[in-house]
Amino acid sequence: MIMVRSESEVDGEVEDLHDSISSDYDREKELKAFDDSKAGVKGLIDAGVAKIPRIFVRPADELKELRLQGTGNNLKVPVIDLGLPSSGSQIELEEDKININRCNPEEILDELRRASEKWGFFQVVNHGIPTSLLDDMLEATRRFHEQPTEVKMEFYSRELMRKVKFSSNFDLYQSPAANWRDSLFCVMGPDPPSLDELPETCRDAMIEYSKQVRRLGFKLFELLSEALHLNPHYLKDMDCAAGHIMLFHYYPACPEPELTMGTSKHSDPDFLTILLQDHIGGLQVLHQNHWVDVPPVPGALVVNIGDLLQLMSNDRFKSVEHRVLANCVGPRVSVACFFTTHLHPSTKIYGPIKELLSEDYSPIYRETSLKDFIAYYDSKGLDGNSALTHFKLSNLTESMGS
Repeated sequence: MIMVRSESEVDGEVEDLHDSISSDYDREKELKAFDDSKAGVKGLIDAGVAKIPRIFVRPADELKELRLQGTGNNLKVPVIDLGLPSSGSQIELEEDKININRCNPEEILDELRRASEKWGFFQVVNHGIPTSLLDDMLEATRRFHEQPTEVKMEFYSRELMRKVKFSSNFDLYQSPAANWRDSLFCVMGPDPPSLDELPETCRDAMIEYSKQVRRLGFKLFELLSEALHLNPHYLKDMDCAAGHIMLFHYYPACPEPELTMGTSKHSDPDFLTILLQDHIGGLQVLHQNHWVDVPPVPGALVVNIGDLLQLMSNDRFKSVEHRVLANCVGPRVSVACFFTTHLHPSTKIYGPIKELLSEDYSPIYRETSLKDFIAYYDSKGLDGNSALTHFKLSNLTESMGS
């Protein structure tokens, strides 16, 4: 829960904090020392830090916003019942075998359409993935991050094209402040890593959960296509479901959570994200200029529209900013599945879907390749600004005219 304080109190606190920072502070040196440790944020906790290193302290304007900003307590992220039967522990991947088990599928489409247009975020229940597997996946994520540092070091890397890697802050050297979070990154499709590349501590759960979340992604893209009044296979035929990346996040308890973030505000540079979160909480979405909690719902998965789907839908569907608060309770764990193929070469070009355009509804964005979109997103890091702005046609026109 964020404390609401007077603006003068917050100004004084933030000014005192930043005045206390030594003028000879060497940020690059501290970043490199943290990176070279290969131990991540968990390593700091294991070392018994009582104060967070300077590289994690948010800039003054962000601290002021964080301390002043209350949450939209009366706003609730939609929860949608997909009515899908649980598939058990073993499944088949043919997406056509998934059938909605409800008497009114139009009701589901209406709910998905409203949630995607107004929120860009929603939770789904009765999604077909067994609760037991969700629990296994969260526990496996904990197991990986809590094993000895020397074991995790074998996976530590910032190599762009490596399929399986452990690191802390992919944008460590670009962002204004580091996030209080470690991550295991795995490319699970379309060309998954070999079995021996996956960490033994979580391998079995990763493989099974990957299969089932991919299957759910197929169904969601089918439903979202219909919600846009397109052929059910439209988004899948555009390769929106052709690949997926999984990130296994670990947010240790923080000794000074009011000074940093678990994940700074951002939108996702993919087509769609499916998130599994544990019971700790801390995820918030920006809606109507309020930060709204996305409370953990037992057995639910959080779904959000990605930047590329907002671009393709020409702003009909919204990719919205979200963040994760640091906490003193943790560790918090989550598993994010990003539907994207950005590590694989592709000549496909994405732009506003022509079937959605008309004389009264002209394109808002220029066309781009997935490679170029991700390159721009990664170059700026999680700086609090949407990558979509860079691809707006209005910006291109202004640039040409200046």
